[in-house]
Amino acid sequence: MLELIAMIREFFLTFGSLGLVVWTLIKILVVTLPLIISVAFYTLLERKVIGWMHVRQGPQFIGGIFGIGFIQAFADVFKMLFKELILPSSASPFLYRLAPLIALAPAFAAWAVIPFSDGMVLANVNAGLLMLLALTSMSVYGIILAGWASNSKYAMLGALRSAAQVVSYEIAMGFALVGVLVAAGSMNLTEIVNAQAGDAGALEWFAVPLFPLFIIYFISGVAETNRAPFDVAEGESEIVAGFHVEYSGSAFAIFFLAEYANMILVSFLASLLFLGGWLSPFPSSMGWLSHPWFGWLFIKAFLFAFSFVWFRASFPRYRYDQIMRLGWKVFIPLTIFWIFVTALMAYNNIFVIGS
Repeated sequence: MLELIAMIREFFLTFGSLGLVVWTLIKILVVTLPLIISVAFYTLLERKVIGWMHVRQGPQFIGGIFGIGFIQAFADVFKMLFKELILPSSASPFLYRLAPLIALAPAFAAWAVIPFSDGMVLANVNAGLLMLLALTSMSVYGIILAGWASNSKYAMLGALRSAAQVVSYEIAMGFALVGVLVAAGSMNLTEIVNAQAGDAGALEWFAVPLFPLFIIYFISGVAETNRAPFDVAEGESEIVAGFHVEYSGSAFAIFFLAEYANMILVSFLASLLFLGGWLSPFPSSMGWLSHPWFGWLFIKAFLFAFSFVWFRASFPRYRYDQIMRLGWKVFIPLTIFWIFVTALMAYNNIFVIGS
């Protein structure tokens, strides 16, 4: 596969700068188009799984082969795209339309540094971990701008909630990634995955010594994406859908796309940083089952993506003070303590780097 990609790249580079631009656009499309399709099917998966957990069917008529309704997601997309974008009379027109794009751009740009296998990455940046932190923290500006530009009290209240929540859990998430950085000795995501390789399979993964940071990172990722049970920024029962209450049509669809793209991103990052990415969970003695393969990464990411749905169907929404207390009084002190523990383990060569 890597040899084929290298041959295609060399072919385009023979055309000079124009070929480089075309090759870059092809790589972007190869990443973004499957991501958009994945978001569509993810929404269908969420509706079906929550339906099953509530002892009901969920979507089953639109494209209802085997009662799945697999075209329902695309029908919803087309419905939103052709709906009228209603601009509130007191809103700021330019900022109102700009806010969804600011929310979407970081959600897609972050995928540039995500490796799907050893060498299969759009941009193999050495400071990839730092770039991810910078990009993921930008999405909150789109949310704040949406709440302010809508000139609605409910939208503004949701935006303020979201700003405080994202800033709080961004710190805990960043500290959790510091532990990964200390363990791997690199900010390059490919090198972080390779640092978890070894003969023992899953026992070599960072989730074993960094288990508290692993749990904190994923829960913080759920809070960062404003998903249940941390969805106070979109509290339908309190503030009528929160920061995007005044949005409709394609603008609402963009917010929807950004949220689910971020959920998938958090699922992939948790798999790469703590669960060995494309590395097999089986020890080397298992033969072909222990071979690295990008399919392992998708299996692990699917389990995390399923957890987002499971949380929504299982837990009630937390109160705002409970969310703030969890972030500031539990997660941040625990991550700071575990960074010191990780540093001691790294100093004593407890981490086995490679096999």
